[in-house]
Amino acid sequence: MKKIKSTLLTVLSVSALITGMTSCSKKDKSDFVFKIGTANSGLCGAPLHIGIDKGIFAEEFGKAGLKFETIEINIQEATALCVSKKIDASLGLAGSLIPQMDNGLDVSFLTGVHTGCTKFYVKADSPYKTVADLRGKVIGFPGVQDSSTIAFQRKYFDLGIPAFGPEADFTIAVYNLPDLPLALENGAVEAVGLHDPIAYIAERDYGFRNILDTTSDEKFSQEYCCMTFVSNDVAQKYPEHTKAFIRAVLKASAYVQANPEDSAKLQIENGQMSGDVEANGYLLRTYNYTPSVNLAGKTVENTIDQLVDMGVMQNVKDKEGFVKNHFISFDGVPDSYVYNSDGTYSETYVSKL
Repeated sequence: MKKIKSTLLTVLSVSALITGMTSCSKKDKSDFVFKIGTANSGLCGAPLHIGIDKGIFAEEFGKAGLKFETIEINIQEATALCVSKKIDASLGLAGSLIPQMDNGLDVSFLTGVHTGCTKFYVKADSPYKTVADLRGKVIGFPGVQDSSTIAFQRKYFDLGIPAFGPEADFTIAVYNLPDLPLALENGAVEAVGLHDPIAYIAERDYGFRNILDTTSDEKFSQEYCCMTFVSNDVAQKYPEHTKAFIRAVLKASAYVQANPEDSAKLQIENGQMSGDVEANGYLLRTYNYTPSVNLAGKTVENTIDQLVDMGVMQNVKDKEGFVKNHFISFDGVPDSYVYNSDGTYSETYVSKL
């Protein structure tokens, strides 16, 4: 995959870039405050929490002489808050965000955060052994366009099973995420798609059998589940702020990958997560928090390519152009970092998760 250039280069002429360099620099050094949306409830948001707790955001923005602030949000409202300019960047489930982009959501992905965290279960005594066995069955999901639904549809599509629209060979039943385990236990559905920590708790408490795990699945283990995103308007007007955010998230993700238990401890100590360190540390350890800009781009490419072919994204006529409009990378920003035992970070390139 060719490195995808910043959306800036697709919307500004070369001459405008040259003549605007000075004003852009002044704008980046102005009083603009880059607003990062964080949620004190999501284990997946560990890199944002660690970025705060370890002072990584402060360091990266400080080195560039730029301002930022973190704002506590409901992560389910992150994209709406971004569009309304209440925040400028956050993270979310890629599978849930990409279909929204088909309907005009004007944000772009920046980095991969981690793989895994979405799992599919049947009851322990269920006769269904594989995803293919669920043809014609009722499956419970948190939403019609939730990332778990999208992942299940993509898996069906890979198996050659009708996955979307009136011909889809399964029925979607929507429940609130916390209610899904009980729906499966009571027989209202025959399988469920869950996100951690609900997935982990349901497997532990009900003894459900995992039938598909995005952490270990051959396909999904090579794609990011959660990714950071930014308002396109802010990325264009304030590229230096956006680059500082990218560097900070890459470093914070690398820290979580190297120190899952300590990350879990920091989250709990700072009121960013409930639960206990051992369980939360275990979950963080099961995900792959290896960050990458390059592989984030590939995740977007692969997902859009398949969703367009499936008919989920009906407004996309140019796949390559759509990716360029919704994924940004910048020259001068490394693909990834690794956290070293001496507390330093080293730049690296990640070709495979």
